[in-house]
Formats: sequence, structure tokens, C-alpha cells
Amino acid sequence: MKITGAVLEISGAQPPFARSRPFTVGELELDEPGAGELLVRIEAAGVCHSDLSVVDGNRVRPVPMLLGHEAAGIVEQVGGGVDDITVGDRVVMTFLPRCGACDGCRTDGRLPCAPGTAANNAGTLLGGGIRLHRGAERSATQDVRHHLGVSAFATHAVVSRASVVPVEPDVPAEIAALLGCAVLTGGGAVVNAGQPAPGDRVVVVGLGGVGMAALLVAVALGHEVIGVDNVPGKLAHALACGAAEALTPAEAVDRGIRAPVVVEAAGAVRAFETAVALTAPGGTTVTVGLPAPEARASVSPLVLTAEARTIVGSYLGSAVPSRDIPRYVELWRAGRLPLERLVSSRIGLDDLDAAMDRLAAGGELRQLITFEGNHA
Repeated sequence: MKITGAVLEISGAQPPFARSRPFTVGELELDEPGAGELLVRIEAAGVCHSDLSVVDGNRVRPVPMLLGHEAAGIVEQVGGGVDDITVGDRVVMTFLPRCGACDGCRTDGRLPCAPGTAANNAGTLLGGGIRLHRGAERSATQDVRHHLGVSAFATHAVVSRASVVPVEPDVPAEIAALLGCAVLTGGGAVVNAGQPAPGDRVVVVGLGGVGMAALLVAVALGHEVIGVDNVPGKLAHALACGAAEALTPAEAVDRGIRAPVVVEAAGAVRAFETAVALTAPGGTTVTVGLPAPEARASVSPLVLTAEARTIVGSYLGSAVPSRDIPRYVELWRAGRLPLERLVSSRIGLDDLDAAMDRLAAGGELRQLITFEGNHA
């Protein structure tokens, strides 16, 4: 079938991206879903820093690639062997499919799925193969790689059944989309990796989409939360989202702020070092940010030993999506998790280049791509 999508032509384009224009928006051919796969009509897709990391070259992926890994949509066709999802279901799309049988899948979310990771790195679906194509020069057909098994910057996507979690119809598409990455990653950093005890203070360093999601989940669970960021607007928004305090990194360090659980969600060396400095003796620093591969931080081994500290890396919030997404839905449904506060703007596919510039500048939480005429 013919679809419209935004294809990344080059990884490592020079900013500003509104000038270098690494994306091409146009018509593509999408194969029918194979066994164990679904055709999904995309309703909303979030623009995440992990997308920017592919655009600016910090995360190397094969191109051309149709980006987008945080989304929600309606199932329009079901491939063979799928008997627990039907046409018309709304699904959350998640960027790390789990086979359920490998060593990683047996760690209850702590480690990623090995076959899922291999497929993501290759730009294929979990079952192998590529479902996206476009015409190239001399009428030859060119494959377009999948981004993290989703490729949501398009009107439709074919995905593995393992890449989606169904949600009830009362969960709006924009809320459902946020559950697939920002909330799974940020919320999971708190719930799964940090595991604060009741009444524990939680500090979140880096208040982008993932960090603000971590803050919202921690507030929803009744913790005193301190938000840390250098952007004044994000500090003000953290207070509006229920943070007890919102401080710059210098203010937090100078005041001697300490917490049993500190989440670093900025993907920057200085943010990681700040998070370690704000962690109390016996506490846990959880890092979910994705810095450049060559980034290196300085940590005192003596402090780790003498203060019985723990530093934990958490990919996708150490989540098991089928287990965790229903938990966040219940918090949202109860009015305790106002995820709509994560949406900073709504855009179209043609605005993606400029959207990456705005994301790089640090002023956005979640820009949502919405598809006019693509809603039921």
C-alpha cells in the first residue's frame, strides 16, 4: 500500500537541520503484514531525543531509515498467527520488541532482548526483513530501514506483534503514544531501577520528555520530587507538575541536596556527574540518558565504596512493556498521572527538520506529530 512518511537520508547532518534538511517527506510502499505482524494506522507520534541522536550521528543507524519509535495507532490488518489483537484495537508502539525466550528477556526487564536489539541495529523487524520500500533512480526499488521496529513518522506502519501493547479505547491516542517511550523510560527509571521506598525523596536531573515523565510518575506515587535543569521554563513546568522544588544543577549542589534515588535523564556527562553528586549515602543513581559514545565521566570509586553507593544503567526504564504500560494507564485513569503535561507542541511531518532543531536547543518536552484525517 502507498503511505506517506519522513525518511532520514543521512545520519550526522549539520545543524541547523531546518537548513541541511536531512528528512525527505514523500510516498513509500508498505508491504502487507507477515506472520506475527500488524498493520497500524498511526494516530500520534512523539519526537524523542533518541530520534535526534540518529539525525546528529550520535547513534549510528543504517540509512535511508524511516524514523519514529514512540507512537500509538489503530490496527487495520492482522497477520497470521496473531490471535490476541483484532482490527480496530488501539495499540501503543514500543521500541524494543521482546522475544520472551532469550537471556535478556529472562531478567524481568533489566537487560534488553538480544534478538530485538539485533533487529533494531539492523533496521529490520523482529521477525527479519524490511517492509518499507520506495522508488529510486532508474525505477529501481530501494529498501528503507525500520527505526527500532516501529518507524512511526508515517501515516501507517507494519510492526511485529511484540512491538505493541493494546490499550482500552478510553486512552486517547496522544496519551497512548507517550506511554511507548517517555513514560516507559522515565517512569521505569523510578519504579523498576530506582525502586524508592515509600516516602523517599527522588531527584530528577534533566527535565526533557523522559525526565519530566520520571518526575510525573514519582509525584503520582507520592514521593517528594526535586527537578534539576538549566532551562528556566522547564524548572517552572516542573513546579507546575508537582515538584517540591526546581533547581539549577549549581543550586542543587551548593545547597547540598541529597536523595536516596536520583535519575539522570539528560544524556550528558555533566548531568551524570551532577546526579552522582546529589545521591545520598546508600543511594542509587539511575542513568537513562544516551550520551555520545565517546563521552566519559569522572566518578570516585572511594565514594562508591565508603558510602555504599549504587550506579544503575536503565535502558527503556528496565521495562517489560506488557506489564508496565497497564500500570501507568491506571495511574492516568485515576487522575494521578497527567501525561498531557508532557506535550509541548503539535506538528506535522513537514516540520520534522525544524522540530529536531528545537529539540536540540533544549526548549521542548514532547513534540507530537498528529496526522490530519488519520483519526477514526
